[in-house]
Amino acid sequence: MSVITRFAPSPTGFLHIGGARTALFNWLYTKRHGGKMLLRIEDTDRERSTEPAIKAILEGLTWLGLDWDGDVVYQFSRAARHKEVAESLLANGRAYYCYASQDELEAMRAEARRDGKAMRYDGRWRDRDPSEAPAGVKPVIRLKAPQEGETVVEDAVQGRVVWQNKDLDDLVLLRSDGTPTYMLAVVVDDHDMDITHIIRGDDHLTNGARQTQIYQALDWPVPSMSHIPLIHGPDGSKLSKRHGALGVEAYRSMGYLPVALRNYLVRLGWSHGDQEFFTTEEMIEAFDLGSIGRSPARFDFVKLENINGHYMRQTGDDELVGAIEGLLPEIGAERGLGDAFTPALRAKLVAAMPGLKERAKNLVELLDSAYYLYAQRPLKLDEKAASLLGEGRARLAGIVEKLEAVSDWKPENVEAVVRQHAEALGAKLGQVAQPLRAALTGRATSPGLFDVMAVLGRDETLSRLRDQLSAAPAA
Repeated sequence: MSVITRFAPSPTGFLHIGGARTALFNWLYTKRHGGKMLLRIEDTDRERSTEPAIKAILEGLTWLGLDWDGDVVYQFSRAARHKEVAESLLANGRAYYCYASQDELEAMRAEARRDGKAMRYDGRWRDRDPSEAPAGVKPVIRLKAPQEGETVVEDAVQGRVVWQNKDLDDLVLLRSDGTPTYMLAVVVDDHDMDITHIIRGDDHLTNGARQTQIYQALDWPVPSMSHIPLIHGPDGSKLSKRHGALGVEAYRSMGYLPVALRNYLVRLGWSHGDQEFFTTEEMIEAFDLGSIGRSPARFDFVKLENINGHYMRQTGDDELVGAIEGLLPEIGAERGLGDAFTPALRAKLVAAMPGLKERAKNLVELLDSAYYLYAQRPLKLDEKAASLLGEGRARLAGIVEKLEAVSDWKPENVEAVVRQHAEALGAKLGQVAQPLRAALTGRATSPGLFDVMAVLGRDETLSRLRDQLSAAPAA
């Protein structure tokens, strides 16, 4: 049997981190078994579904490197097919018209609340003839669900899950306005799309029982189901925005690499021994549903940052600069940059990248640590840099003239001059290097000072030093 999975987000919001992990698990399972992953946008909630959300979902999947097979299926466009199936169940005696009024349903809800139970429709129209219907009431179509026995889901993650049919009521298939409910639409679409494996969050586990009853009523084969535990915050509580419950586009904007986010997500709830880092090929080869745990995974920003830092160090310098440039439309203006790097700045960034990427945990941090390369003269020093320069200004007297004599501007040559200058003062190298770094970068930390000087070049280095040393000391 060829494996066909689907990722079916609702476009009522952006592609959140839990949805991204679900898409990844579907994608990996499909690739592992040489099958197909289809994409279905479940846009039947017309009031809440939006075009920007659909666009964000498609762009988020593409950025993560998760492709799908065939055209995107839009659930709302299939409403006529959903209605046709509901009416076929009605014709076969496996569904019925229900004329219960809103007042009657509200009374059932109130009774359930008083008894501390979940609302269950009491089946009052299950065996009544439509001729008894009150005038002017548009009915819904309800499934005539089994009232005895069990409904079982053999879940590849959760194991065998059993519901007593007496605890499941007759769910609505078609609303009074003729539109399908989510439960019906999902079953019909999964069947028509030949889905063999449903992999989704365990908040859909009860839906799995409901949908199994619809499949059985239609005499359709039930797909294999796998319900993945949800992602919680570090403290074990429901994932919120402060924990990381953000859209995938937010992680992109924060400067995470797609390869790092994929690697982090695959390890949220799935394990493969002690291995932490996976190539895409290794993920595909190793992924299996049986290694997904039954307990909620906990989101950990520190771990994500560490993984992202690892992949940044593994990424080529040109590629990293390109990735940073892709963020400039969002973060460039506040840093005095446009939407693209000038050729000169790009060259400097590439040259400086080996030192820059050793410390940074994300692309935004990487760009900020490269401030000294794009800062406008005279540099604005941060508080710590201003303090270092203020304390060490006297030790830099005369260093400009010594550096002016360097003809071959290389790290080792400028280092030799700075060392000789420190020795002549009877000072340690750091006592000269720290204020020198502050004057050249505006910060107290940077990549190696002599690499910084080499990347800035002779003229820019000397000009920045003259700016800072000629300025009046801060009071």
